[in-house]
Amino acid sequence: MYKLLFKRPIDIICALVLLLFLAPLLFVVAILVAIKHGRPIIFKQKRVGRNQKIFWFYKFRSMTNARDENGELLPDSMRVTKFGRFLRKTSIDELPQLWNILKGDMSFIGPRPRDVKECIFLNETQCGRFRVRPGLSGLAQINGRNAITFDKVAEYDNKYADRVTLWGDIKIAFKTLLVVFKKESIDSNIQSTVHLSYYYNDVLLQRGEITQDEYNQRVALSKTLEVGNIMPSVATLLQEGIDKIKNDQDLYKTDQTV
Repeated sequence: MYKLLFKRPIDIICALVLLLFLAPLLFVVAILVAIKHGRPIIFKQKRVGRNQKIFWFYKFRSMTNARDENGELLPDSMRVTKFGRFLRKTSIDELPQLWNILKGDMSFIGPRPRDVKECIFLNETQCGRFRVRPGLSGLAQINGRNAITFDKVAEYDNKYADRVTLWGDIKIAFKTLLVVFKKESIDSNIQSTVHLSYYYNDVLLQRGEITQDEYNQRVALSKTLEVGNIMPSVATLLQEGIDKIKNDQDLYKTDQTV
């Protein structure tokens, strides 16, 4: 009953109240981000939500656009500023997601939304997270945050999707505040092979569970998916990609013959 009738209205009301209440803070942070990191102020990325629908995900930028002598962006660790680390540790960088909640892309509580290029590597069990809206915080965030493996994150996400309750959401919300206050597990030193990474595909490659060719093909296919669309199954994506490659090759052969 809560999941079907009350969770969404509660999200809308709370998001509106917080946006109004935090408007001065949002304004000040936006100015500081523009000064310290440049523009755009907001970082946006394609993420996958409920029913595998792709949406724009928003955060305050915590990194600069610093580049090397070849014009390539420097590694993330070299572009994160002291102010950016403060935004991350206090979770202030997540506040623009209140707009995502108001739009219906997200909820306050649910599995954290993940990048499209990562989601096409998820197996059928891990895709159970898409039964509910992604959230600002969830079971994984209060049970290790950035210090647990992705497999464990998927386990927590499925556990939440199996049973969404008001009392459960309240407990997660309060525990989230404690985690943020203590600044737990934000900059873990655990190796990337087991780290809660935004790029699970990189973890799979390092483990040897996928080949470099498969990695490249799936990442390339993910870039063709647009906001507002439903992310197809991995099997469909791969077959479409293979068919496109074959068609391109056939066209090339035809042109050469002509």
